[in-house]
Amino acid sequence: MARSFDVVIIGAGPAGYVAAIRCAQLGLSTACIDDWLDPEGKPALGGTCLNAGCIPSKALLESSELYSAARERFAQHGIHCQGLDIDVSAMQSRKQRAVHQLTDGIATLFHAHKVAWLQGRGRLLDNKQVEFTPHGKPEHREEIGAEHVILAPGSRPMEMDAAPVDSDRIVDSSGALAFQEAPKRLGIIGAGVIGLELGSVWRRLGSEIVLLEAQDTFLSMADHQLAHDAFKHFNRQGLDIRLGARVVSTRKTKKQVSVYYQHGEEEHELKVDKLVVAVGRIPNSEGLAAPESNLLLDERGFVHVDEQCSTNLPGVYAIGDAVRGPMLAHKGSEEGIAVAESIASGRPVSVNYDTIPAVIYTMPEIAWVGRSEHDLRNAGTSVRVGTFPFAASGRARAMDESPQGMVKMIADAESDRILGVHIIGPQASELIAETVLAMEFAASSEDLARTIHAHPTLSEAVHEAALAVDGRAIHMAARAAARRG
Repeated sequence: MARSFDVVIIGAGPAGYVAAIRCAQLGLSTACIDDWLDPEGKPALGGTCLNAGCIPSKALLESSELYSAARERFAQHGIHCQGLDIDVSAMQSRKQRAVHQLTDGIATLFHAHKVAWLQGRGRLLDNKQVEFTPHGKPEHREEIGAEHVILAPGSRPMEMDAAPVDSDRIVDSSGALAFQEAPKRLGIIGAGVIGLELGSVWRRLGSEIVLLEAQDTFLSMADHQLAHDAFKHFNRQGLDIRLGARVVSTRKTKKQVSVYYQHGEEEHELKVDKLVVAVGRIPNSEGLAAPESNLLLDERGFVHVDEQCSTNLPGVYAIGDAVRGPMLAHKGSEEGIAVAESIASGRPVSVNYDTIPAVIYTMPEIAWVGRSEHDLRNAGTSVRVGTFPFAASGRARAMDESPQGMVKMIADAESDRILGVHIIGPQASELIAETVLAMEFAASSEDLARTIHAHPTLSEAVHEAALAVDGRAIHMAARAAARRG
């Protein structure tokens, strides 16, 4: 007799596994199909994020930042290091331990919540039937029935005809996280989030870094003021970021890669030891559904969904990187929870896409939520802007002699409702959470200004930026801190 579940989920990344756990918590019989294999060929939960993205990159960013601090900043604290050396192999081992601990943790959660983990490929058929093919056992293919199906296949690195990945000289982001030594000269195509984080890791560990960005604008999705400041910070760190550089071809030798790119009317050649292709990601929708299912995709391969993540097929949902919106793990997880609760309750549950934070884990970190100043002004919205530099923060000064960055808060000029917050500086990834909460509850800058923040803390910079919206920053001249219009 064919197996059947209340919910079958295809994909066990942050969107899929969170949806599976929440469905099980709500009393739904749940199966989660996933085909990820770790470097040893063993099934592992967590998708790209845990296995080859978010977590591995943060582990290497942490290791490389500690080395950079020991080499460049410990002396100001009276700590002198001699004979500093790096062991990239040990860093990679530590990274893998963190990955295994987390993926094993998800497996434990699946077991505790009685989620059936089906290891292999899943494909949507018609009438909410799902085809499951176990790893290495095509003869054991079976059809599984479901009352509801959630598609969470994730995404993969976008390929580039001008620079085909060979997993040796030319690699994608996953390959760049697996280097066993720092390349002497590393080229990166793409100066977005992934390119900047990878460039930061290997620059700190001694590589010469050149980033080729096709766009003429740096970090076009970020607030222009923060992007401008970030560009200067990264240049000072030794990241050679070349804007308007459009790669047209590559040529490999045994020891190097020649990258040919156009800048304006001129063509240039860049020789590197390794080349990373980091030009974005595309959804894993190919082969996700059988043609007879009639699942609707858009021209870029994203699954078409409505505000509740419902597809064009009744009882079939899609979440995470496979649907519209930013490709962020936390966005996918929230969609997974929303869909699970909608299925269990029979009532629509939606995600507030206006309050999804974005983070770039460089040094300094960059984080934002809501809209940017230039977008709001271009839309004709009258705003008030308050800024506060970390250089005026007592805690930031105690941490570093020359603290970098600032907090920028944008509020509606009439209602004072917070419309956007943008942070570049220490622990921006943590500081942004307070402002996400504020925006979720439609708070005003005055609400944050009247909220007591402990002293001395970095969060006081958020408080001061809120005060600055009304020209009341305490530790900065009001004229410099606030802008209207």
